[in-house]
Amino acid sequence: MSELLDLVALIRAETPLLVIETPDETRVMDLFRQSLMHTWRALYRWSVTEGLRRLDMDREDAATTAPDLSATLREIRDARQRGIYLLLDATPYLGYASYQRALRDIIQRRDCQPHVVAMVGTRVELPEALEPFAVRFSLQLPDANALLKMVKEEAAAYATEHGGRRVEVDADAVRQIVRNLRGMSLVDARRIARHLIFRDGALGTHDLPELARLKFELLNKSGHLHYEYDTAQFADVGGAARLKRWVEQRRPVFVQEPPPPGLEPPKGMLLLGVQGCGKSMVAKAVAGGFGVPLVRLDFGTLYDKYQGETEKNLREALASTEQLAPCVLWIDEIEKALATDGGDTDGGLSRRVLGYLLTWMAERKSRVFLVATANQVQQLPAELLRKGRFDEIFFVDLPDAATRAEIFALHLDRRKLPREGIDVSALAAAANGFSGAEIEQVIVSALYAAHAAHAALDTALLMQALRDTRPLSVVMAEQVQALRDWALPRTVPAH
Repeated sequence: MSELLDLVALIRAETPLLVIETPDETRVMDLFRQSLMHTWRALYRWSVTEGLRRLDMDREDAATTAPDLSATLREIRDARQRGIYLLLDATPYLGYASYQRALRDIIQRRDCQPHVVAMVGTRVELPEALEPFAVRFSLQLPDANALLKMVKEEAAAYATEHGGRRVEVDADAVRQIVRNLRGMSLVDARRIARHLIFRDGALGTHDLPELARLKFELLNKSGHLHYEYDTAQFADVGGAARLKRWVEQRRPVFVQEPPPPGLEPPKGMLLLGVQGCGKSMVAKAVAGGFGVPLVRLDFGTLYDKYQGETEKNLREALASTEQLAPCVLWIDEIEKALATDGGDTDGGLSRRVLGYLLTWMAERKSRVFLVATANQVQQLPAELLRKGRFDEIFFVDLPDAATRAEIFALHLDRRKLPREGIDVSALAAAANGFSGAEIEQVIVSALYAAHAAHAALDTALLMQALRDTRPLSVVMAEQVQALRDWALPRTVPAH
């Protein structure tokens, strides 16, 4: 109701130029028609295909002028009765100086009535000469009741088109679907709901992953986000018992809306660690543990050569992420995106990007859980590491013997290889200093050797592959040890 009252107030104030950006023209027409009950004006709609038409509460008249915008602007100026004029997709024609001058005469009331002109379009970019006169009016996003009503309308439409066959409905799933449609326009939400209903004639929990995918594709028009279809579960991650317990404690608060009194949804974690120790797998497992979509922010695509475009790209990407909430946002190797050792060689761009990201991290209210991974902690800005940016900073160290044995077993089981005849404990002892990724490659190398020898995989082949491999902890021993020396007293061990 406040949306209508706000519009009525603007009309009563005789605001000369309104700008409404929306793809839902029908809703705009309905809203202005409702405003006629509160303020007396003649209501008109113009488009280049239909010309100027008079609208009333429940009908519309034939066009009164040719579709030409110049003739329409003359008619608006000559009208003897105050009116509201909705100009649909008119901005491409305002590149002509004569059209701009004609519209400015109307806006400034030169020998004409105090009309209200509303520029309506999916995207409205006014010429600089007109921008100072414009007031931008945003349509409110539909609430839960409006979305539920829309879902019921689409279910009724399905029944009508399928000979009265009713949609099979899971009430709990419908509530989750409506909750996940929040933050979207009614047009986009209807498109998704119709897809879910018409593909199988049912609404259930099986529709939630498809809903997340469709919602992501609608919102990620810039291409800066990547939807990770293959999340993981903590059962797929070797070790990290302390981190797993931390996430499990926070899962009920993150998924509950609203959260319990006195608690806020968790905001995120930073994962430091040696390369190949499973930080990316943990990020995927956090999303799987929370039961929400995982999206990855590609910082490389944000940067643009034009002034201000990089910051704009970051704002749009984070705004799209918030509309996908609840979700997990993953920034991989964040130190490469936010390194601060370059001084001002980039004109301060990296500092501006860092500043906006830090502000968003501190002030966001949406349920977006940020998981950032880093390998080189020395390159991270100090502002990012202070408490309050992340809920916790975990260090993913090289696995111990028990974790290495678990990793060997996980990779053997994932490839459906029998463990009989393979001494996992001996392999774990021999793999001291190996990361999880290196253990996986040892198994791959041993499999190639077994295939070449037409033999079954056994402990001897795996031992030989271990002896032939130099882990990163040996090749880059000084760097790995320096990272461990820094992180162990300052962070929380994940294992």
